[in-house]
Amino acid sequence: MNHFARDAVKKFEDKIGLRFQLFNSLFLSLPFFGIEKTGTLLPLFNQACESGYENGKSPLEIVEGFFATNTALTSESHKLDLLFRFVQYAERQVVLFDALEDASFDELHDLDGSGSVKYLQNLVRQNQKTAQFQKRLSNFGVRLVLTAHPTQFYPGSVLGIINDLEGAIRINDTAEIKVLLQQLGRTPFFKKQKPTPFDEATSLIWYLENVFYQAIGKTGNELRDGFADASPDLGNLIKMGFWSGGDRDGNPFVKVETTIAVADALRTAILRSYYSDVKKIRRRLTFSGVENLISELEKRLYKKAFLEETSQALTKESILELLFEIRNVINEQHMGLFVELVEDLINKVEVFGLHFATLDIRQDSSIHVRIYEHIAEETSALPDDFAKLSEDEKISAILNSKTKIDLNTFEDELTRDTFSVVNAFRGIQETNGEQGANRYIISNSQSALHVIEVFGLFLLSGWEPEDVTVDVVPLFETVDDLRNAAHVMRELYEIPTYRDHLKRRGNAQTIMLGFSDGTKDGGYLMANYGIYRAKDELTKVSREFGIEVIFFDGRGGPPARGGGKTHKFYSSLGKNISDKGIEITIQGQTVSSNFGTIDAARYNIEQLLSAGIKNTVFAEKEKTFEGEEESLLRDLAEYSFEAYSDLKNDPIFLEYLENVSPLKYFAKANIGSRPARRGNASSKLTLKSLRAIPFVGAWSQMKQNVPGFYGVGSAIQQMDDRGKLEEISELYNQNAFFKALVDNCEMSMQKTFFPLTAHLAQDPIYGDFWRKIKDEYERTRKYLAIITGRDSFMADFPVARESVLMREKIVLPLTTIQQYALTKIRKGGDEFNESYEKLIVRCSFGIINAGRNSA
Repeated sequence: MNHFARDAVKKFEDKIGLRFQLFNSLFLSLPFFGIEKTGTLLPLFNQACESGYENGKSPLEIVEGFFATNTALTSESHKLDLLFRFVQYAERQVVLFDALEDASFDELHDLDGSGSVKYLQNLVRQNQKTAQFQKRLSNFGVRLVLTAHPTQFYPGSVLGIINDLEGAIRINDTAEIKVLLQQLGRTPFFKKQKPTPFDEATSLIWYLENVFYQAIGKTGNELRDGFADASPDLGNLIKMGFWSGGDRDGNPFVKVETTIAVADALRTAILRSYYSDVKKIRRRLTFSGVENLISELEKRLYKKAFLEETSQALTKESILELLFEIRNVINEQHMGLFVELVEDLINKVEVFGLHFATLDIRQDSSIHVRIYEHIAEETSALPDDFAKLSEDEKISAILNSKTKIDLNTFEDELTRDTFSVVNAFRGIQETNGEQGANRYIISNSQSALHVIEVFGLFLLSGWEPEDVTVDVVPLFETVDDLRNAAHVMRELYEIPTYRDHLKRRGNAQTIMLGFSDGTKDGGYLMANYGIYRAKDELTKVSREFGIEVIFFDGRGGPPARGGGKTHKFYSSLGKNISDKGIEITIQGQTVSSNFGTIDAARYNIEQLLSAGIKNTVFAEKEKTFEGEEESLLRDLAEYSFEAYSDLKNDPIFLEYLENVSPLKYFAKANIGSRPARRGNASSKLTLKSLRAIPFVGAWSQMKQNVPGFYGVGSAIQQMDDRGKLEEISELYNQNAFFKALVDNCEMSMQKTFFPLTAHLAQDPIYGDFWRKIKDEYERTRKYLAIITGRDSFMADFPVARESVLMREKIVLPLTTIQQYALTKIRKGGDEFNESYEKLIVRCSFGIINAGRNSA
């Protein structure tokens, strides 16, 4: 452990560990809920859980033993009432812990260390790489895309309290902390109604206004100040994306009206942010020749942001023109006084324009197939026998159709709405700029036809080919789709009409690769290797056609969904993988964990920027894998896939998830507008219909984390049997990609706790299946210790390890109560089943919120 890491661990103990004990004591003494001794009993219950699991007791035995020993409660309703109070306290302890970590972020992370813009600046100068750096800045960018995936449960009111609590803790204002803890105790965490897609968008816009706006502005200043000669184009270097209100995949509640309303909300939010900055700047820019210009800008912004005036156009360019004029006058006539305030706003306008974040549209390919069936049946735009044509014939029919569709022709609401969305692109681009909405993502892309179907929607809506200012983005997710991706793109590149479209779009093609469904389908190792292999092959075929491919990674949340230390993966890639940009989804708890404060957002944005820039400017690595390294990883992935497939194909697999985990209760939690599964909710559950988020979340809540490690131990054991164990150890020590993969796996395993479900080992239905998972965990732990040379998980990330350990301790009562309720329901015939179900749902909130450091 290096000096900074040791110092950070000490600071973690002082700033978070000890302060949590202090503030938690205050917190538990407050009589929030009118029930005496709840705060006193919770620590006793926590101790009962710890000692109970050490002695091999089940959650049922622990809870019933606690009631018998520590309370005089006899009725089940009174016991349930106390358990609900425990849940309310514990989930608020998580909030307290969040605020403590947020307040100490800058002390626990070296903000000017490796991966920061300042560090990069020194590195460039020391190595005399300014020319290479300038070139890299001109053809690289980072895009962070905020999604609405429901992996965090805090309502907006609680997010505000966390923000205020973090501020009070920073200045050690004990009186304010006490007041905020009281407010927290009386603020409901549970939503009585599901949020609408617009509600979700509003929550994410809060982060755009309060975090990303300031953080990216500061990073922009660092880049401009540190690399003045390079003149970085911030508008291309840093971009924000947005899915809420545009992501239709499996969400029947997202309509064209939603999309337009969210685009309007994004524009209004950025205009008000600019207006707020201009008001502050005006207090300093009181100079002759400047005051009138800044006043004019303030008036224009106010009319657009608050009065929604439409008579006078306001564009990104017109705002910048005024700011440039103001800057010139200050520099030429007033010795540059306060010019940095203007520069800061220029940086923000260049990045955010009038769109704030690009609103992506996403839909599943199967929906487009249905829509084309309606088009063929109800219009003359396509042949009557369209459904029977070959793929090539369908592509030809779509691209050669000269008919403009009247959306009112269709009775099907989804078809009408889809054409309305295509038409909405024009309006959004007119008001928000082209960056307002210029991407259409296709889930489950499996053929060139799936891409042409979307391109064809624009042509059938009356767009001329040369006017389609929209990128069509295929999304490859499953193991088979990833393996077939390069073949699909080759077929697509060979279509002249589509190649002409790409030429007009700068000869660039964005391709999205989804990790979550890849893990669900193929397991942890295969998902990671499958995406790498797909990137390698897609890079080759794209370069063959003169296309610059940009990879958009659907990663986020825990390592089992592609999260973890993502910048480590990017910095490990060789020149065989296209590095035009880093585009990544920021979803669920990843927003608050990695980007919840200005300091955290700056740190993580700069880590991604640095990973992408250093990899080209300084790295000498031609390939991600050298010699036999890739063949070793390929064999590991195949062996892992076999082991995971054996588990996945076990007849008890889905039944186990439905009855032992809280999977079936995800739909009852009012956390997101999108259903927890695709298709008809009343139909039989299948792995294909099950969404990746509840799939990974269910394993996580019962502390088994199968998607994050299963198959790794079996794979290494197979290599050991072949006498390859030493080579695997060398691979870990010498290859950054494999090391990042293993380190993230360790994070998943650090969060496992098999004593929670150990009672299932003797269950007549689930016993064999539970033991299979436990055996794989022990096998993986054994082999990871061998290849890493470490006896404990996450040794290279000591602060994160301490955070995980403390959070797991906080939520131990919640996981225990949840498993207790699940056990009671499985026993059946209880009149309190409805209450147990509510208890399961409520426990989910705190358990998942506590996992914010999983990113």
